Amino acid sequence: MKQFLLFLIIPLFLASCSESEEEWVDLLDEEHAQNWRGYNAESLPPGWTIEDDMLYFDTEMELEQDYEGGSDVIYGGKEYEHFELSVEWKIPEGGNSGIFYHIQEGHKSPSGTSPEYQLIDDENYADIHDLTSYNSQFGAEHPELLQDWQMTGADYAMHTVEADNKVLHPTGEWNTSKIVVAPDRTEHWLNGVKLLSFVPWSDDWEKRKNSGKWDKYPDYGSFKTGYIGFQDHGSSLWFKNIKIRPL
Repeated sequence: MKQFLLFLIIPLFLASCSESEEEWVDLLDEEHAQNWRGYNAESLPPGWTIEDDMLYFDTEMELEQDYEGGSDVIYGGKEYEHFELSVEWKIPEGGNSGIFYHIQEGHKSPSGTSPEYQLIDDENYADIHDLTSYNSQFGAEHPELLQDWQMTGADYAMHTVEADNKVLHPTGEWNTSKIVVAPDRTEHWLNGVKLLSFVPWSDDWEKRKNSGKWDKYPDYGSFKTGYIGFQDHGSSLWFKNIKIRPL
């Protein structure tokens, strides 16, 4: 009898594992890659290309073509509310980008409405770009420096990195980021290390929204479902192994 029950249980266990693996969706495979497009657009903006299982942005190509639509890109195949997203990415020296989620179209860009997992060259960005004027408006003590809320892994202009053991690989090398958006929390991970966790739409979240960069953006964070996407911030970008699963 025990052998018979074991015979029944093992296939069920294997089937359960298989279903769990199938929950992950590769957004760059043949079925899903066609759903990438520009924000408020029907096709990819100039400069953005999908090739060899990679989505990348070339700044030189952007200048060669006329285009009407947003320069940020979104995966337009499905909107997500609660999910786990894993992305491998790299940027050049002085590079800057971000991962948006809960994107809704119809605005100038996702940046004024959608939460953003910041991607940036922590080490060199402030040496290459003048941040003084921009950061001064927020009362920064040292506006010439990259602020903690602007660094890689931060919930941009909302939550800073909490981990002391953050691992950010040098520019030109691949990093792996993960975003977990669950009903009761949001988490940011980088190269296997959890950087931060917060409760969206909590009293603390509302206080942060209304006392910093977003106090003049009434729609920021107001959407609880939407597309995921990547920001064009004027530097070349590379993304691969973009995988997502609903929670």
